[in-house]
Amino acid sequence: MTTRTMLLDSPFLLGFEHTQRLIERAARGAGEAYPPYNVETRDNGALRITLAVAGFSASQLEVLVDDRQLIITGRRDGDTAGDGTSGIARAFLHRGIAARGFQRAFVLADGMKVFGAKLENGLLHVDVGRPDPTNRPVSIPIKTAR
Repeated sequence: MTTRTMLLDSPFLLGFEHTQRLIERAARGAGEAYPPYNVETRDNGALRITLAVAGFSASQLEVLVDDRQLIITGRRDGDTAGDGTSGIARAFLHRGIAARGFQRAFVLADGMKVFGAKLENGLLHVDVGRPDPTNRPVSIPIKTAR
């Protein structure tokens, strides 16, 4: 039996089960190396995720937000000629360019929004907005039993 340490396993952290699942989901995706990507900060606290997707057309890529997760998928049509229209199989003397599909997922914080995606020169740019980082204390009124 394997015992695993729960990051949020504390009696003082109530209702964080969903957060625990998000952390586990993000940890599973962290081991993936393909395709390579960058995450950069932009003006006004926005983020830009850039994936190197050389050889993929816009029709082979999908950007989806589901359950606070940004999912970017690339699907290959097969192993035919470069544009996929001639149907002629290719024989490689050396194959160093990956020709496989992929799925890369990023967990989004509450309130984050994907503003758009742009394919440019073999790079897929996905712009994400950050929520207002202002945290204000909230006073909770105490009711008394009568």
